Amino acid sequence: MLTRCQRPGRLGEIMRRALDRLSHETFDVLIVGGGITGICVARDAARRGLKVALVERGDFAAATSAHNSKLIHGGLRYLRNFELGLVRESLRERRIWQRIAPHLVHPLPFLVPLFGAGAKARATLAAGLTLYDVLSFDRGWLDDPKQRLPGHSWLSAADAKAREPILDRPDLDGAFLYYDAQMSSPERLALDCLIDADANGAAVANYVEAGHLLLRDGRVEGANVRDTTGNTSFNVRAKTTLVAAGPWADIFLAHAINRPPSHKLLRSKGIHVLVPSLTREFALTMATEHGHFFVLPWRGHTLLGTTDTAFTGDPDKVGVEERDIADFFAFINTHLPNARLSRDKAEFFYAGLRPLVDDGSGDTYGASRRAELVDHGKDDRLDGLFSAIGGKWTTSRHLAQQVVDRLVEKLGIQARKCDTATARLPDKTADVAGAVRDEMALTLEDVVMRRTGIGVFGPPPAETLDDVSRQMAAALGWSEEKRAAEIASLAHLYRTQDDA
Repeated sequence: MLTRCQRPGRLGEIMRRALDRLSHETFDVLIVGGGITGICVARDAARRGLKVALVERGDFAAATSAHNSKLIHGGLRYLRNFELGLVRESLRERRIWQRIAPHLVHPLPFLVPLFGAGAKARATLAAGLTLYDVLSFDRGWLDDPKQRLPGHSWLSAADAKAREPILDRPDLDGAFLYYDAQMSSPERLALDCLIDADANGAAVANYVEAGHLLLRDGRVEGANVRDTTGNTSFNVRAKTTLVAAGPWADIFLAHAINRPPSHKLLRSKGIHVLVPSLTREFALTMATEHGHFFVLPWRGHTLLGTTDTAFTGDPDKVGVEERDIADFFAFINTHLPNARLSRDKAEFFYAGLRPLVDDGSGDTYGASRRAELVDHGKDDRLDGLFSAIGGKWTTSRHLAQQVVDRLVEKLGIQARKCDTATARLPDKTADVAGAVRDEMALTLEDVVMRRTGIGVFGPPPAETLDDVSRQMAAALGWSEEKRAAEIASLAHLYRTQDDA
């Protein structure tokens, strides 16, 4: 079996599937779920000296953590619901991500155009942006001047059209300019956090699925897991267990404890579509009476996002339908006619599920993006079991800090102070060989979508897939049949569900 071979605290070395450790050691915490929430908890806990295990049934950051708008943002629209605490938390965390991961998080200027809005609407938005600036008072507290974000300003209609001709409409009043931040690759950022966790002693493994919980006298002592690559099962024992399974959290808990859990999730489906570049330099926040959408410059393309619809189906089967793209493009063309979007402009598309704390309203767009830590010892009489639900990418580090504080309290131990707000993340550039050797890439999709990103702009050329798959075959001992199957397995990523 592959095991970790480095000493804690050394970055940039080999991160391997720690199956032997998982099956033989007893941990302070077992984390079920390898999205950004689980990964951030693993990083924080490991850096504080806890014995940490993390298992993920697929690949790390392969679902919600990858299928998003790729923004690290304060949540300007949350001001509408007077969620000042969430906005302030998000703005503080935005600055922290800029500081600890400047290789992947960078400033992004936004324009908010107003079309025939009138003085009252302009004044209202100006007040909101002024409050946004006040709440982000620390946006300049960064050593790198290039990472510091200015406050908002107003551009006349002429200036806005000159900078972004796509806004040219007779009724354009002008546009507000403000700043947020963007991730060049959320998958890599999550993986960098995991590399840090591993380097500080965490035992982590992908393609290991948690099943039933280990119970003794009403206390959870870990979980039985299955290595899906070898179809072998074993127990992972831990003093506490955290479920960080995103949109699958309540489903996993219902199965694991054989009854509905006390807390429920509201799932929101959002699609994003990548198209050829539509703007020169600015992102656009388009606010309409029927919701908002983003036009985001991203790595030489434009990312359009996002829809927001309640999803009640199987989270494993979420995907993009042709109707989703057609409706979204029609909505964008109505409010931004110079975009002139047609189906052939779609280079890539994906769907993700937002796991929202269910407030009973059924309103996914208006629901809070706040996070919640559930102690199932209090709510479900399962001592030692916790779950982290809700939340957003931007605030995942802070949520992890709060979770680990609670775990340390539960364990009754002394731990080092949290330092994840200041400790820089490793900056690694993955190649195919390194992804397999050092970063647990086990499938072709792992490499092209989440280690190197060569597949996130649409189907890679056949010769590229042939080259990458041959390198992986040499490293992993694939047969020609296995290599061909891996190439074929990528097709679903570039098809709508109608064509599947």
